[in-house]
Amino acid sequence: MANPHDSSPVDPAADTTHKLWGGRFASGPHPLLDAVNRSIGTDFRLWPHDVRLSKAWARALGRAGVLSASDVDAIVEGLSRVADRLAAGATPIDTDEDIHTMIDRLLHEEAGAPASRLHTGRSRNDQVATATRLWTIAACEQLNLALVDLQSALLQQAEALQDAVLPAYTHLQRAQPVSGAHWLLAHFWPLHRDRQRLVSATRGTSVMPLGSGAIAGSAFPIDRHALREDLGFEHISYNSIDATGDRDFVAETVFVCAMTAAHCSRLAEDMIVYGSSEFGFVKFGDQFSTGSSMMPQKRNPDVFELARGSGARVLGDLVSMLATIKGLPSGYSKDLQDDKRAMFNAVDLLLLVLPAMAGAVAELRFDTKRMREAVTGGMMATDLADYLVRKGATFREAHGVVGRLVREAEQAGVELNELSLQQVRNAHPLLGEDAMEALGVDASMAVRNVAGGTGKEAVATQLKQAHASLRS
Repeated sequence: MANPHDSSPVDPAADTTHKLWGGRFASGPHPLLDAVNRSIGTDFRLWPHDVRLSKAWARALGRAGVLSASDVDAIVEGLSRVADRLAAGATPIDTDEDIHTMIDRLLHEEAGAPASRLHTGRSRNDQVATATRLWTIAACEQLNLALVDLQSALLQQAEALQDAVLPAYTHLQRAQPVSGAHWLLAHFWPLHRDRQRLVSATRGTSVMPLGSGAIAGSAFPIDRHALREDLGFEHISYNSIDATGDRDFVAETVFVCAMTAAHCSRLAEDMIVYGSSEFGFVKFGDQFSTGSSMMPQKRNPDVFELARGSGARVLGDLVSMLATIKGLPSGYSKDLQDDKRAMFNAVDLLLLVLPAMAGAVAELRFDTKRMREAVTGGMMATDLADYLVRKGATFREAHGVVGRLVREAEQAGVELNELSLQQVRNAHPLLGEDAMEALGVDASMAVRNVAGGTGKEAVATQLKQAHASLRS
């Protein structure tokens, strides 16, 4: 029986391309298969994680008695030199179908015969799944930091707009007055939820498939718990069939990206609309807006428009990923090679969009005078109805009374607060001398100090909560 620790040279007649498969084939693959099968242009970025997990696998094989200590040292040291070469700009050759094949080739150049022992008990199926999970965990951390930067820009602007007032809109129709801080924080909290989703996605990703082999588990006595600790995963996979075919973590991460992109799109839409001449609430800065090639006066909010468009692209990545998963049988299928294209595109796009949006938000200026002037008397109709309720009317009755006053004001071509006191008092016996005070902007906001409301104290509390959420 051959000594498993024997480090004699491999057969010189073996495949010199270092392809990780092919012994059963009489000839090489057709160039067209190579073209469609080759994924190194996409998965090259996995190399730091593949090197890391390969070092851990070598140590695991050593602990299991499959590799000698000298072979483990040779492989680990060789992988370090491979990492140095890749970091210095080593590029693939034609026979490197993916990054795993390329690292195998480079490791043979650096470590010699021991390199041929590294793949013992391991499949590319569990290898790829593990490297992708490690990359995803790191990506979620990057996305979280980018989200924090955008939230911080929003929060800084909100601090400066606590005393500003503007209309809040439903159905894009003026509804009720709110503070500028309250409006901006309405975009802060969706990003907070995105960060919470990233925590969940990271937790779901931190399950180690390595040791699952191709589908049935490794045939060698690998201590997967020690391997998990070596790689920093929280858990090991329970089922080898599920582990190699599971891409839920990819779909979940892309879903978080899609939600984040949707929230960025909504924020962008507000800025685009409020920055138009018709609204004039927002002034765009120089560094994150562009001009027109024809019209010298133009200032275009390109960052926000591109952010709005990115939502559609990331949504497409999510649909692509879910459609791929739903049509597969259990175990690994080559369709899953495209999981990384969807996720890399979604993450890359957000890591471009989020910092650009943070910069664009940070340099915004707000025309608080224009914002307040947009608040009209009719927007306090609810406050007049609330006044009647406090006097003893039912809200249904009060709603009808104020609705008729609004119609009367419209017919007269004036705002609700421009009706005479007598006209208002004639509408209902409970409308007294102080009824017109209910139609004031400041009075409307002052009574809304319920938690989460737009009242001054409520907004101050919300700002503290926002700061605390960034520290968590």
